[in-house]
Amino acid sequence: MSSTDRSTPADGTPTGPVTGTPTGPLTSAQIAARVGVSVATVSKVVNGREDVAPRTRALVEDVIRRYGHQRQKRAARPAAVLELVFRQIRDSYHIEIIKGVQRVAREHRLALVLSELQGRQTPGLGWVEDILYRRPTGIIEVFSVLTDTQSRQLRGRGIPFVLVDPNGEPAHASPSVGASNWSGGLSATRHLIGLGHRRIAVITGPEDALASRARVDGFRTAMGTAGVPVDPALVRVGDYRAEEGLTHARALLRLPEPPTAIFTCNDALALGVYRAAAEAGLRIPDDLSVVGFDDLRPAQWTVPPLTTVHQPLAAMAATAATMVVRLARGEPLTQTRVELATELVVRDSTAPPRHRHTA
Repeated sequence: MSSTDRSTPADGTPTGPVTGTPTGPLTSAQIAARVGVSVATVSKVVNGREDVAPRTRALVEDVIRRYGHQRQKRAARPAAVLELVFRQIRDSYHIEIIKGVQRVAREHRLALVLSELQGRQTPGLGWVEDILYRRPTGIIEVFSVLTDTQSRQLRGRGIPFVLVDPNGEPAHASPSVGASNWSGGLSATRHLIGLGHRRIAVITGPEDALASRARVDGFRTAMGTAGVPVDPALVRVGDYRAEEGLTHARALLRLPEPPTAIFTCNDALALGVYRAAAEAGLRIPDDLSVVGFDDLRPAQWTVPPLTTVHQPLAAMAATAATMVVRLARGEPLTQTRVELATELVVRDSTAPPRHRHTA
């Protein structure tokens, strides 16, 4: 093939025969020339900066998607670090997640870095810039959701991420790991119905939490299938804190017709119910049955030990970390959404009601 069979555009990009299609990734300068912007603007897009007009960003990202981006040779390689991001760190739930990620990190000789969003559902504006500066091997995001822009920025820099127990519906392209929350809510409620309970209350997690909504949907399905109406007065919205369990249980137990059983959408809420029952002079399970969700270590040490739905938190975290490592190696995932099974663990906090109600 003669040299005349190739064409070279003004930006100096090596191209294929006749078509003028680039044969390899483009440098920032070549991308800038094709889009008609400065190299600094391309650098801002590549580095996840926010101060770029949306149309310009879209043009630059389109070129990068089509041809790839050739980084400068001096660019640092990804740090041998997995970054584990929590909405908030406060109890055994988070310890189980840390254990699962740590196990995978050790296997691959990666360090583990923890960061907290101070209770925010979505990371703040400066979060992505900090991540891009640290450039970890990958990110595990727990009980929160990335914005579309943040997801795009991380993908643009080749930093893989996986969501664990996402607090909302993850974007279609975002890998995630969760548990069978609907089945867990179903099995917990069926257990109580099978014991003869009909006045069953539920204390939920936050209404914007995907897992909480699924657990309540499972509760409603079990009640509906058994022909037991759901009394709206027995449905209370909490926020996964023991204090909320205490507040709501106090109100429930003061009703003219109080519940004989309470299903809480996590174990912390159940601890609050235990205290409210003690304040009211009620014995668990003789006067009130209680079922939790998570099966954290304290559940087996409460008095009486708590019947609860086991959520495989450490396994969920390890699965997410393994997915991140595979993505960092350029390996495809067999599944982008993984759901691990939950299981009801029956202990001593549930029993038949003293006075059975008919459906």
